[in-house]
Amino acid sequence: MREVDETGLKFVELWEGFSPVIYLDIAGLPTIGIGHLILKGEIFNEPIPHEEAYEILDRDMDIAERGVNTLITVPLSDLQFDALVSFTFNVGVFALKGSTARSRLNRGEYADAADALLYWIYAGGKQSKGLIHRRAAERGMFLEGTE
Repeated sequence: MREVDETGLKFVELWEGFSPVIYLDIAGLPTIGIGHLILKGEIFNEPIPHEEAYEILDRDMDIAERGVNTLITVPLSDLQFDALVSFTFNVGVFALKGSTARSRLNRGEYADAADALLYWIYAGGKQSKGLIHRRAAERGMFLEGTE
């Protein structure tokens, strides 16, 4: 299975940030570490060390990577793959599956797929400046990887 490289991991950490304690993300969901949405039944001894956050991130990234590997049927450069994994990490595999970005990409419409990433700028029903910037960065990374 294809995995993100160091560039992709650093990109996700840049956008997610690190919190050793539980906080509510912009959608009001409990989160810890590097963007880890806390699942029902999960318990953390706070504060968590950065090393533990990376272990959790690695497991979370596996889910996003599997989603991209399974749902995208066209060839991707490393930067394109990293951008899509970042997107999927943030919105979820189910969202990628039903997205216009995926449909366009699997038809070979790379530039149009990159543009469709920009639709995903809402959290909790409200437009988010942070997501606007993140999607623009993911789109930029994706297009930079387009040959």
